Amino acid sequence: WAKGHYTEGAELVDAVLDVVRKEAEGTDCLQGFQITHSLGGGTGAGMGTLLISKIREEYPDRMMCTYSVVPS
Repeated sequence: WAKGHYTEGAELVDAVLDVVRKEAEGTDCLQGFQITHSLGGGTGAGMGTLLISKIREEYPDRMMCTYSVVPS
């Protein structure tokens, strides 16, 4: 989790947020976000929680639906 949240995720989050901003600006009526992220291995859980917290800071009045994928 820490690797995705503090190291690799921290390096990527600004680029991802730029894409999110561009998509949000292109909408007529942004209602919220749907995010799917992994909870097992890799950087999915850490990067996912970092991205969710940054989106909540930038868009506090929008809905957030998250879908977590758990390995079997």
